[in-house]
Amino acid sequence: MITGVGAVAPGGIGREAFWRLLADGRTATRRISLFDPSGFRSQIAAEVDFDPRAAGLSAQQIRRMDRAAQFALVSTREAVADSGLDLGGFEPDRIGVAIGSAVGCTMGLEEEYKVLTDEGRHWLADHSYGVPHLYGYMVPSTLAVEVAWEAGAEGPAALISTGCTSGLDAVGHGAVLIQENAADVVIAGATDAPLSPITSACFDAIRATSPNNDDPEHASRPFDATRDGFVLGEGSAVMVLEEAEAARRRGARVYARIAGFASRSNAFHMTGLKPDGREMAEAIRVAMDQARIDPADVDYINAHGSGTRQNDRHETAAFKRSLGRRAYEVPVSSIKSMVGHSLGAIGSIEIAACALALERQVVPPTANLRQRDPECDLDYVPITARDHAMDVVLSVGSGFGGFQSAMVLARPA
Repeated sequence: MITGVGAVAPGGIGREAFWRLLADGRTATRRISLFDPSGFRSQIAAEVDFDPRAAGLSAQQIRRMDRAAQFALVSTREAVADSGLDLGGFEPDRIGVAIGSAVGCTMGLEEEYKVLTDEGRHWLADHSYGVPHLYGYMVPSTLAVEVAWEAGAEGPAALISTGCTSGLDAVGHGAVLIQENAADVVIAGATDAPLSPITSACFDAIRATSPNNDDPEHASRPFDATRDGFVLGEGSAVMVLEEAEAARRRGARVYARIAGFASRSNAFHMTGLKPDGREMAEAIRVAMDQARIDPADVDYINAHGSGTRQNDRHETAAFKRSLGRRAYEVPVSSIKSMVGHSLGAIGSIEIAACALALERQVVPPTANLRQRDPECDLDYVPITARDHAMDVVLSVGSGFGGFQSAMVLARPA
């Protein structure tokens, strides 16, 4: 059961600001301000307006932690407070952590590289200029460590890094820890702060990101015939997971029940996707089997919807393959149209959106969808949020390396 939600996302800090952005159909994409993007093909992103001190972090935490870790800590605090749990009342070894991230402490590493090499002037880096926490930037697991320290968690702790499905997979891993009785409470979610020159250079090289620099607000256009790539983002979302009966006993507010989860790989190409969507369809099928539901039970699909031609067509095919005729009847949307693609974090951000959608019975829209790709012929909920009765939500993710994941969320009984 998801009993707490915390978010640090483009458009606002906190769960409610995040939801207002989605419900209003607003976009948070703009010209990059965290560095000078002038030399890059794509110069836009969905940034978080984040002041770590205003968010409650101490001077030492700010000095020690990369931006991604700061996001995770603030999200964790909100999620735990939202759950109403007193973690001090649990045995520490019964509290688990599962945090996802695709690119770890990218910003901290790049900044330190610039210092150690004197802005790249020297091939041989001078280690004496490095900050004491440089090793922590290099090891992505420090992100999970920071969350564990914050929660006083001494149970199972893991950093899940499966590319762009990391956030979805981390929540799935956390649910398994509860199911296996390895923990009573799991802090699960993901974080990424990838907005740095090295990230922009990598995606420029494969021409995956949108070059629509003159109109950032409308650059992310999943399923639109005029789309020209995805828009980078950043952020974090963290959920508190509990066993169902324990949540009921304490009268907790439950956002959603994690009813099924599955992941598959296409073993095909680092960035390419097969057009038939077979591996994603298989993940969807297994997740639905775990949840003991049929296609007719699915009320809303939160799509990966990155806004690239091959992804949008790939997952459209996957929905048709796994749901049959029902795929044409179910509303689908992509929140990446509003908050960008925050790589490993986006899966958990989308799960947070699904949990809030279930609670509020509102489907977030696909912003900027005005000219539908004829090959993407499902109900993609364009422009405006839609009131919609929902009991079951399907969320999917697709990641470089061939990762394909699916999760079924259901309203609590």
